Amino acid sequence: MRVSDIVKKKGTSVVTLPPSASIADLLSALAEHRIGAVVVMDGDEISGIVSERDVVRHLRDSVDVTVPVAEIMTTELAWCAMRDDIRDLAATMTERRIRHVPVVEDGRLLAIVSIGDVVKHRLDELEAERDQLARYVHG
Repeated sequence: MRVSDIVKKKGTSVVTLPPSASIADLLSALAEHRIGAVVVMDGDEISGIVSERDVVRHLRDSVDVTVPVAEIMTTELAWCAMRDDIRDLAATMTERRIRHVPVVEDGRLLAIVSIGDVVKHRLDELEAERDQLARYVHG
């Protein structure tokens, strides 16, 4: 199975913010969209990703939410392509302890995949396999 299989089901909507957006703006976006991370875009270029974890780390040292997200975002990104195998993506996410990975093709942001999306896809696969086996055994 490929990343494209997940994207087909979940869609290509990605919430983004510019590097100059404040942490307060980020918190509003996370709450409004009920998500755990936002891709930081400088024009058409991906600058980084900023997650709830980044906010928590910042708040440990300072409660200033006027700080730009550029100061707390992760810039060493893992990314994937639509053709990538889901199991390889899951392994990368587990090894690097990351929960959100942008899907990029030809330098363009196409979607974002979360660890929850990967787990849901795998559970759907297992359920389909179980149903097939049950149909085989019972008739």
